[in-house]
Amino acid sequence: MNNRKLGILAVVAAGMVLLAVVQARLSVSKRSRPSGPTYLIQGLESADIDSITIGKGKDPIKICRQEGRYVVANKSNYPADTKQINDLITKALDIKTSDLYTSDPKNHEELGVTEDKAQNVVKLFKSDGTLLTGVVVGPSRETGQGTYVRLASSDDVYLAEEAPFFRDRAVDYMNQEIASVKQEDVNAVTVTTPEGTYALRPGKGADSALLVNMPAGRKLKDSDAKSVLTALTGLRFEDVNTPAQVPGLTFDHEYLCRLNDSTEYRLKLAQKGAKTYLQCEADYLDKTPVMMKPNQKDSPDELKKKEAKLLGQESVLKFTLRHKGWIYEVADWKAEFLTKKQSALLEDPEKPVEKKAEAPAPAAAVTPAVTPTIEINQPNEAPKPAPAALPTPAAEPNQPGKAETLADVNTPKVKP
Repeated sequence: MNNRKLGILAVVAAGMVLLAVVQARLSVSKRSRPSGPTYLIQGLESADIDSITIGKGKDPIKICRQEGRYVVANKSNYPADTKQINDLITKALDIKTSDLYTSDPKNHEELGVTEDKAQNVVKLFKSDGTLLTGVVVGPSRETGQGTYVRLASSDDVYLAEEAPFFRDRAVDYMNQEIASVKQEDVNAVTVTTPEGTYALRPGKGADSALLVNMPAGRKLKDSDAKSVLTALTGLRFEDVNTPAQVPGLTFDHEYLCRLNDSTEYRLKLAQKGAKTYLQCEADYLDKTPVMMKPNQKDSPDELKKKEAKLLGQESVLKFTLRHKGWIYEVADWKAEFLTKKQSALLEDPEKPVEKKAEAPAPAAAVTPAVTPTIEINQPNEAPKPAPAALPTPAAEPNQPGKAETLADVNTPKVKP
């Protein structure tokens, strides 16, 4: 084989290699732009996520991993709610796209998928601060079918079948529940205000409350008293602060709630302007140690009692550790019952309405019946002479004569 043939073979071989490379690139390009529905984010390992930002602008919500858990950096590293973080990541991973709409970044502003004009922006970062992945969610399509979305690291804009809504408040990614006490578990509540201290206990009925040492001549407002008694049912905070963020507070109100199992919640409250703040802790009042004797077998009831006590002690310990060092802002309607004064729970009893005695109705006039007197001649008795008749006056002209009365008709006529 001469050099000419070898040269031709080399050129053919190089052309085949080049063709194979082109075909491979075309194949990869086709796979990156699927025609059918596919997930926008693929191949994400949640363990690689070190921090998350939600929102646009210069101050987005920032959630960071700290000592094996997530915290909300915008709120002084308050612990984030694991469930809310998992839901956030799941929503981002569940975005499905149908068709590629454009790859030209010049169209991003018009489509509303620039970071400053987007509806939602979520970014996930690695521990070194580099972008792991993220989504930019724009508005819905003009026809109403599909939403414009793109990866934060790509210019390709897709139409998504359904676009999720990402919450845009820092407190949305926290567990806002402070306490959730069941009404039937409440044993007593003690409230202290600058006015004084009072105590409430559950009444016999399910919806009733009793004031200890009820003042004489006053009436308890049942609805308000029940609301005070059950104020820890679904107690949530609106915002959270450190003591340094809200200086100058005077905690001159206290709310104590004791449960039937010896758990006691203690809340100290302060009011500043139109806002109410509280600090809280819990204690287990039954300090008797739980004894487990290896040589003594406890009954099932005793084991349940001991288990309940251990769980109660553990619960108050977790409660105190979680809320220690934080000051919460609570809603006005809930603060009203946590700080209610005793005088606001009392009212004057309703006075009975006096009914006026009705005067008896006058009796109807009864005309006595006139019984005609008929004289009967007794036998062997001479008839009594008739009384002398009075002269009958002459009838006046145009006047009728006198009518005979019933006595006149029954009086016998006797000749003189």
